[in-house]
Amino acid sequence: MTSFTDDFNRPDSTTVGNGWVEVAEDWSITSGQLAPAAAGGTGIIACGTAMATDDNSAQATIAVAGAVSCGVWCRGDSVFGNGYLWRNDGTSWDLFRNSSGSFTALATFPGAAANGDIAKIQAVGSTIKAYVNGVERASVTDTGIMIGKNTGLRCAASATVRYDDFAAADVTTGSVVTGTADAPLGALNGSASGRPTVNATAAAPLGGSAAAAVASRTVNAAASAPLGAATTSATGAAAVNATATAPLGGLTATAVVPPPGDGGAVGAGWYGLMDILEEAAELAREERSRVPEACPRCGEPLRTGPDGEAFCRFDGTVWEEGGRQGYRQPLHL
Repeated sequence: MTSFTDDFNRPDSTTVGNGWVEVAEDWSITSGQLAPAAAGGTGIIACGTAMATDDNSAQATIAVAGAVSCGVWCRGDSVFGNGYLWRNDGTSWDLFRNSSGSFTALATFPGAAANGDIAKIQAVGSTIKAYVNGVERASVTDTGIMIGKNTGLRCAASATVRYDDFAAADVTTGSVVTGTADAPLGALNGSASGRPTVNATAAAPLGGSAAAAVASRTVNAAASAPLGAATTSATGAAAVNATATAPLGGLTATAVVPPPGDGGAVGAGWYGLMDILEEAAELAREERSRVPEACPRCGEPLRTGPDGEAFCRFDGTVWEEGGRQGYRQPLHL
């Protein structure tokens, strides 16, 4: 996706600069704004940065309006011999198709331009839309011009009209989805189909992280906070990676073993899963055998008895080596 902006905030000059191509007549920078030629014919100026696709848009602020044709164009060639134009002539806003210099009116909206109006034109497929101050004022279906990656401005000669804040960009109908969760109970989910790589992370208390994909893919999921849960699942030939690096992190990983002769990663299959389960069981046994630092019933820090045992002086519970619990008469100290 390509984009271009220019606020024209530079010293007065008869050369516009910043990559602009003055196609017709002489344009200039005046008081931090773009000015067309004061006399002569209709001026055309093209943005020097071409967009990446034929679906693109262009907009500009008409800082000072006038009763002359002035507007913005998109999906054009480098000299605007073809393209779409949205202009105001002091009476109405008009949407045109320019085919080899022949202009065809496609839509109109009544009203003169006011100082500070923002004019925008957009071409996506066969849908051509035009806006004034962010409000759609024209929309047509037209297939006359289907290719063109250039954008720019067009204005009849005027000593008063001024442009400001130009912007052009590709218009994408697809989407790139990015998700982050960085607050308590934040949840982040990612899913895709085809041959994608799906990444999901959660870095906050109780953050949930889930990633799923269908067909050949790599799925990555990670949780790095207390009680963070990381879950991955895949079907078909897949590589599944999951990690949890915090206390009580939950980790689940499932995968379907590739059929015989299909290869597969080292450690995949039932033996790999058995290793994971055995390791998890060992960790659970170690956790149960650990002597706590505080009583889980009342929260009181445990004290050490004469034989090295840990005990709670309020409810009498005793923990010996190996986490074995007993009971003695509470000490009310």
